[in-house]
Amino acid sequence: MSARRLAPLAVLAAALLVLLSLFTVEQTEEALVVRLGRPVDVVRVPGLHMKLPFTDSVVFYDTRLLPLEPPTEQIILGDQKRLEVQVYARYEISDPLLYYQSVRTLEQGRSQLTQIVSSAVRRALGQVKLTALLGEDRRSITDVILQEAIDRAKPLGITVADVRIRRADLPAETSQAIYDRMKSERQRQAKELRAQGFEWAQQIQSRADRDRTVILSQAQRQALTTRAQGDAEANRLYAQAFGRDPKFFEFYRAMQTYRQSLADSSPTLVLSPNSELLKYFGSGATREVRP
Repeated sequence: MSARRLAPLAVLAAALLVLLSLFTVEQTEEALVVRLGRPVDVVRVPGLHMKLPFTDSVVFYDTRLLPLEPPTEQIILGDQKRLEVQVYARYEISDPLLYYQSVRTLEQGRSQLTQIVSSAVRRALGQVKLTALLGEDRRSITDVILQEAIDRAKPLGITVADVRIRRADLPAETSQAIYDRMKSERQRQAKELRAQGFEWAQQIQSRADRDRTVILSQAQRQALTTRAQGDAEANRLYAQAFGRDPKFFEFYRAMQTYRQSLADSSPTLVLSPNSELLKYFGSGATREVRP
């Protein structure tokens, strides 16, 4: 084969070798160059870089904060109460070389970090009571979990930025038992309050009946006293009027009798002509004039 024909092949082979030797590092990445299974270089500067073809491989790691959400676990607290706890964490790969030497792959790293966070949560919550977890001490508990996760993840080339408790609930069966107990307690309190209210109502009603009886008795006594005083005054006036003019008083009383008798009787009234009731109809009243 002539040299003229080999020249394009050589150029193509050289271009292929150059392409195989180049790799790009993004701004959010770091690269670890591995030569025949042994790490040889960590590339932290973004841009275009070179490696040996065929012998070197490049492993890329994200430099941003990465999320970690372990599955929900049932944990026994220090007061022997069970809780279903779900946490989340944020971490970053701070040392790619150490990370590669410790865990190799991203999946293995996430798995080990999940175990670290879960163990820290179990150890911290196993020493506290439910009231502490639900109160102001929750922040200090999460700080303990975070510090333990930081210390145990550091040898893996991982820096844990934050660990928080997202959810801490009682198991379904425990929640139902607590709900039933609370319901029974509220029903018992409701019955006591109803009984107490009924007793108060009876007391108020009996007191009102007693007051009503006393008020009516006092009113009747006052009415009888006033009526007696009125009757006495009327009798006095009648006696005085009778003493001054007996015939006129007799005539006045007869007129009152007429008005009361004729007003309540039928239009036709049958009486004897000699009836004492009719004596004023014929003669009228005679009045003595006193000097």
